[in-house]
Amino acid sequence: MTSPDLSLAAASAFLAAAGLEIETVTPTRVTGRIELGPQHHTPWGVVHGGVYTTAVESAASVGASEAVRDRGQFAVGVHNATDFLRSATEGRADVVAEPLQQGRVQQLWLVRITRAEDGKELVRGQVRLQNVALPGS
Repeated sequence: MTSPDLSLAAASAFLAAAGLEIETVTPTRVTGRIELGPQHHTPWGVVHGGVYTTAVESAASVGASEAVRDRGQFAVGVHNATDFLRSATEGRADVVAEPLQQGRVQQLWLVRITRAEDGKELVRGQVRLQNVALPGS
């Protein structure tokens, strides 16, 4: 079974606007980055929390889906709890997602988003995902 194209060029308009660039994907770790800027701002000039929540959900879903791909499954989020720890206006944010639990039916992933310049954590999120059959399988 082939992996989907996770590049920004292949992303939906919504995901492309959020800007998460996936760098590595394994069944137990996903890394990526977001180049934050004015295109992500609220009217008050800081990055919108929806950008971070989208990155958390996306990174966890990609990793969890990779973990069950060989079983003809993918993972869908059933709960996303994202905490915003620091505001940001611009710069590179690094995204790292790792599983806390990977079961036959569900998985729980922790995602951390940090400022590249100093490693300070901007966001921490947990996503519970359900493993489901790929359409057509």
